[in-house]
Amino acid sequence: MPTAAKAATIDELRSHLAGATAAVLTEYRGLTVQQMSELRKQLRAASADYRVVKNRLARIAVDGSPLAGLRGHLRGPTGVVIGRKDPAVVARALAAFAKANPALTLRAGVIDGQLMEAQDLRAVADLPSREALRAQLVGAVQGPLGGLVGLLLAPLRELAYVLAERGKGATPTPAPEA
Repeated sequence: MPTAAKAATIDELRSHLAGATAAVLTEYRGLTVQQMSELRKQLRAASADYRVVKNRLARIAVDGSPLAGLRGHLRGPTGVVIGRKDPAVVARALAAFAKANPALTLRAGVIDGQLMEAQDLRAVADLPSREALRAQLVGAVQGPLGGLVGLLLAPLRELAYVLAERGKGATPTPAPEA
């Protein structure tokens, strides 16, 4: 049975994880305090928090939640990144930091309820943002529709051109003499 302080820690971790769109487990062994501060700063800019957790307490906190798949990855020094908004932005921030600081290792994560391994998280980091994906989708739909509208209007436009040219170059035909 956990002590009151540990129970409070578990409840606090559960409340932080409750509204998360992304939760990523990292190993921070080898990072300096300054590097950890820089990581936290970059993650705050991406609407995410970084917390160092005790594995035993984290296992209890994730039980019965959509993050239960992370249980098997809770070993060794563990830090949890809790993202509140766009998971791709969080993954990009983590991937960029891990590239600059190889001591940070991505283990696994849960994004929108789906368990992902480290290579999957890197693939998510390479995705464009939601806004960029929406713009690509609108462009993909708008292009063919614009072509269709042009195709449907072409006969009317051609008829108007023919009538306009006919009106310009038309000479009055003499009336038949009676």
